Amino acid sequence: MQNTITKSPNILKTGFHKQNNSNIIFFQSVEKRLNKIFQDELNSSDSIFKYVSDNAIHKMALFLSGNKTRACSIGIAGETASGKSTITFDIIDTLETFAKEYLIKNLITRINTDDYYYDRSDMVKAAGSFAEFAKHYDLDVPEALELELMKKHIKALQNGETVYLPKYDMSGTAKREDNVTKTEPAKIIISEGLFTLTDKVIDAFDFKIYVDVSCNVQKERFYRRAAERDLGSSADDVYLNAASKAKIHIHPTKEKADIILSGEADREAYKRFIKKVLSLVKELHFSSILMYT
Repeated sequence: MQNTITKSPNILKTGFHKQNNSNIIFFQSVEKRLNKIFQDELNSSDSIFKYVSDNAIHKMALFLSGNKTRACSIGIAGETASGKSTITFDIIDTLETFAKEYLIKNLITRINTDDYYYDRSDMVKAAGSFAEFAKHYDLDVPEALELELMKKHIKALQNGETVYLPKYDMSGTAKREDNVTKTEPAKIIISEGLFTLTDKVIDAFDFKIYVDVSCNVQKERFYRRAAERDLGSSADDVYLNAASKAKIHIHPTKEKADIILSGEADREAYKRFIKKVLSLVKELHFSSILMYT
């Protein structure tokens, strides 16, 4: 796929009929500046983007210009070993550094999709081990997670409510404890996971991002991770099941994304791009100079 920004109808939505001319001009300036930042990255030889919709930039301009004042939500999806978690943590780290520099409280919070796996600890005990349990219970389908609860929590945070998130034990017990992690509202809510852009939760996100990676790179990463986790001979079965279920449940969500990232791009390239956007934020909100060019 060629790196592109796709155009959607140029409409001034979200209450622009109530705005005065200076606000509209300011918004248009922000959108124009963002378009250039994204287009420059798309045109670079090692772009982090494979696809960006015009509507995604429009929505970002609405938030950065102050026309949308509620918390924004970002959902990042992709198959296992695509790089989505690494990208998410790099985004969080870069934003938290910015927040510390400018004394911004509650800039970003993360919701871990994996924490919404249903508690199946009784089934693990009955099976005798997690390995035996996993032979008969499929964790690589969206039905294995309580995505409706995740959506409810995201919406509550967007509405400025404090929520108590679940915590799932990934060490092999399949136990989930509810109402464990107290989470305060933040300006940005970010979540990544295999099924983040599936039907039961996708509507919770303002920005829908898919991390794309070649089969060879993804497979190499998977087996390297499998070795680290000492999966041994079961790694082949785990990979084949994950790959087959990804074709059904994960790959189709790529079509729903308004941004597609390259899971093979250099990590520093992601950070550089985020810093370019943050430079615009700094200019807009931490400088007395407002540019309308």
